[in-house]
Amino acid sequence: MSVSSPFIHRPIATSLLGVAVMLGGLLGYLWLPVSSLPQVDFPTIQVTTQLPGGSPNVMASLVTAPLERNFGQIPSLQLLTSSSSFGVSQITLQFELSRDIDAAAQDVQAAINASAATLPRNLPYPPVYSKVNPADAPMVTLAITSDTMSLRALSDIADTLLAQRLSEISGVGRVTVQGNIRPAIRIQADLSRLTNYGISLEDLRNVIIAANVAGAKGALDGAHQSYTIAANDQLAAADAYRNIIVTYRNTAPVLLRDVADVIDGLENSRVGGFYQGMPAVVVDIQRQPGANVIETVQRIKNELPKLQRAMPVGATLTIVHDATASIRASVRDVQFTLILSVALVITVVLIFLRTVRATIIAGVALPLSIIATFGIMWFCGFSLDNLSLMALTIGTGFVIDDAIVMIENIVRHMENGENAFSAALRGASEIGFTVISLTVSLIAVFIPLLFMTGLVGRMFREFALTLTIAVVTSAVVSLTLTPMMCSRLLRHQPAGAVRGGITRIFHRAVDGSVELYRRTLEWVLRHETLTLLVTGATLIATIWLYIIIPKGFLPLQDTGLIFAVMEGGQDISFTEMKRLQATVENAIRKDPDVTGVVSVIGVTPINATPNAGRLAITLRSREERPTLVTGIIERLQRAVAAVPGVVVYFRPVQDIQISTRLSRGQYQYTLTGTDAKELDDWAARLTQQLQKSDVLRDVASEAQDYGLGLDIQVDREVAGRLGVSMQTVIDTLSDAFGQRQISTIYGQANQYRVVLEAKPEYQNDPTSLSKLYVPASGVQAVAQPTSLTSASPTVIPTVSGAAMVPLSAIGRYQHTTAPLVVAHQEQFPAVTISFNLAPGAALSDAVSTVSQAEHEIGMPTSVTGSYSGDAAEFGKSLAGEPWLILAAAVTIYIVLGVLYESFIHPLTILSTLPSAGVGALLALMLYKQDLSVVALIGIVLLMGIVKKNAI
Repeated sequence: MSVSSPFIHRPIATSLLGVAVMLGGLLGYLWLPVSSLPQVDFPTIQVTTQLPGGSPNVMASLVTAPLERNFGQIPSLQLLTSSSSFGVSQITLQFELSRDIDAAAQDVQAAINASAATLPRNLPYPPVYSKVNPADAPMVTLAITSDTMSLRALSDIADTLLAQRLSEISGVGRVTVQGNIRPAIRIQADLSRLTNYGISLEDLRNVIIAANVAGAKGALDGAHQSYTIAANDQLAAADAYRNIIVTYRNTAPVLLRDVADVIDGLENSRVGGFYQGMPAVVVDIQRQPGANVIETVQRIKNELPKLQRAMPVGATLTIVHDATASIRASVRDVQFTLILSVALVITVVLIFLRTVRATIIAGVALPLSIIATFGIMWFCGFSLDNLSLMALTIGTGFVIDDAIVMIENIVRHMENGENAFSAALRGASEIGFTVISLTVSLIAVFIPLLFMTGLVGRMFREFALTLTIAVVTSAVVSLTLTPMMCSRLLRHQPAGAVRGGITRIFHRAVDGSVELYRRTLEWVLRHETLTLLVTGATLIATIWLYIIIPKGFLPLQDTGLIFAVMEGGQDISFTEMKRLQATVENAIRKDPDVTGVVSVIGVTPINATPNAGRLAITLRSREERPTLVTGIIERLQRAVAAVPGVVVYFRPVQDIQISTRLSRGQYQYTLTGTDAKELDDWAARLTQQLQKSDVLRDVASEAQDYGLGLDIQVDREVAGRLGVSMQTVIDTLSDAFGQRQISTIYGQANQYRVVLEAKPEYQNDPTSLSKLYVPASGVQAVAQPTSLTSASPTVIPTVSGAAMVPLSAIGRYQHTTAPLVVAHQEQFPAVTISFNLAPGAALSDAVSTVSQAEHEIGMPTSVTGSYSGDAAEFGKSLAGEPWLILAAAVTIYIVLGVLYESFIHPLTILSTLPSAGVGALLALMLYKQDLSVVALIGIVLLMGIVKKNAI
């Protein structure tokens, strides 16, 4: 008895089972999470440490290096990179795909704790880690604006209310407030008035610290009542600080307002955020690696109305960018393609089977197999994404074949005079093994995909499993429901009977095609030698075409979002940068396809250097614009080219973000070495060489080594005689120019800093150093002034009764260059060169160009290069492509050999593959497409189709 016999004899049970499968599949479809692509994120953690006033070199030495040494000992760490800039150290740790991110976070926290003893004691905040890829585009970008409220008040709302509430949402990795940081009390000291009163900056700092304190005060507990003791120890507003008594002169108090301006300001005054050209507080919400974007964004949107109601009247919360819009649109497109493919397949079946009843049977089997696949996908934890839907779209041809084979064999028996029931029994019994062999051999094609490693393997595993599930489900339906329906619905139709004019026309066309095939086959059989030679030639041609065809990684996506980096001169001021940013933003906003522009300048978590600005450009939906993102970028490049003093780099945001660097281009090549000077020299040479290439565009070095610097050389002998320590000099400079956070105001919802600095007019140029005095414990000898100033080295008594001497009395300064950022990779100095591809160029061409450029400039072995991000994964996938194809061929041979108990028949079937390979590669070259990972998967599927036809 065949497998199909029980189902043919029990039509009601079989029908009900089919209905149950359909209902289960529909429920699975409704429950499936929606995403753009399968979750293939590398577990990534970023550690951020702040030390206001710290130069890049200081941050790299005092903060980054101690942390890196401990992070380097964490197991399964794949890549360790760092960026040290003004006051900020950012270290990014990327782990192997198999690493659990929560376990990795525990190791990172343990390493931070182990580094505590070696980190500076004056860190305002301890190192903080976030489970997020810093280069990942935000899921949602919000802008907070107001016509009535100050940016300081908006920043407080963003930091206290929005950031805290949004960070609690499941799936959110980090909430970053851009544009303005926390509110703060800024004390801007007048250096001249301090000197006149004989008050040093250190005296001023100590007085302020003593005036604003917070601590436990205890309680009174009497016989019948208890009292909690409180005091006005905290000063929470600028007005309260202005009346602090700093010292007395001639019995008169010197108040803080006499020697400094006290204002309600921000922790960092050298950052700015803008939305549509207006100042704004920008909130970027990034997802945690592995989180579903659609579900997380929906949770965020559900929370936003509550947050808007909690905000003061006059503050407006605007969604600038929502990543789910493009994801939903792309998934809808693939869903439509799937429905269209099903309709086309059923139409073709009707044309060739020439009977409505047989078409209905096949038309039930196809959607039922696909719907059942949805239920199994949900059970396996898959998502409804572009790749899984593409697998089902491609699989419609595979799925329908089993039903057609079964129907045609049953119809053949009916044409020989048998009734529908007996024909179904005999036909299903005969064809059952064929259906199973077709299914098993087709699954064999997908087996190598299931065992692929790395990011590509993880990404396409769900694709291969979905297709496998669909094929197996199709076989089950074809062996159960299809023969049962044939036994009940098919009617005897004499062979050759054709009704209807249209049907007759198609019948003649099909008969003509069959006759042409018969004649061609006869000719081939008469010329066996020539046929074998042509087969061998196609094999050689396939190998040759594979070698010469341009190769890429993943096709460029149009997600409706563009990131841009605006770079000014390395000596540019914040004020000039702000002006250039506004000019560039205005030029971009004029483009008809641009709906919104958010920009950020200053050193922030997404912006490492003060001479760079970041822009996020939101485009109209794909349905509303005829131009692809590449064409829009070309327009924008022309629009901003007229802005002098700035270079702007554009790149389209992709759903899969492998790199952890926020670079200027789509691809990155990183040079590392032990000698930083040698590394910078060869990085500059390689960059210049690559800029000459026609294959690459927007070649840029991430090195920023030529900012203006002042090197203050202290004469330690003179300073020692005067009783001036280096610690005193460093503290005084930090008090004046480091935006030093000297005290904390504690609130129940947040903490706010008191920032000490010199007045803005003293921070414009080096001549301000001439007005800076430092405390000295001895006044027996006073050095003559050097190049710092021509002012006399007058000794001025201080509050403590000691003396102050001008900085010029103990040192001099000289102009020099200073880096704006210090980058490391694997704890070594590193320089990253980023680039985009020229139109028509492939990533394989870029790799060859870089190798050739290194050879031409004579790159020494002490400087090594490696790709990161997409380019690195491309190298890994390129090395595995031939093995993947070979593994698929070997697996097919073994499975077919087992099924047919023959060594020869599998070779006969495999001999049809080279002709398919030639056609696929020629088609790619004809349409000027790279052999990408997606194209390679298509070729593997083509192998399955050709093999199925051969069987």
